[in-house]
Amino acid sequence: MSTKKTLDFEKSLQELEGVVQALENGDLSLEESLKTFESGIKLTRTCQAALQEAEQRVNILLEQDGEQRTTEFDTSSLD
Repeated sequence: MSTKKTLDFEKSLQELEGVVQALENGDLSLEESLKTFESGIKLTRTCQAALQEAEQRVNILLEQDGEQRTTEFDTSSLD
């Protein structure tokens, strides 16, 4: 995973933790809760895509007859 994607994942995960905390506190109005929940869903999808890409890269490394060479793959299907 590139450094930018790693930072995006870390940032998204941190923001998602804040969303969960805000929802758990119960201090938001219904409308604010819905908007916050929607934001959390988007962040979850971002994190899942980054984890899927990392998993694919690990699989590529492991499937190379014991040689650890990376192969590029198409990430357009993850969007």
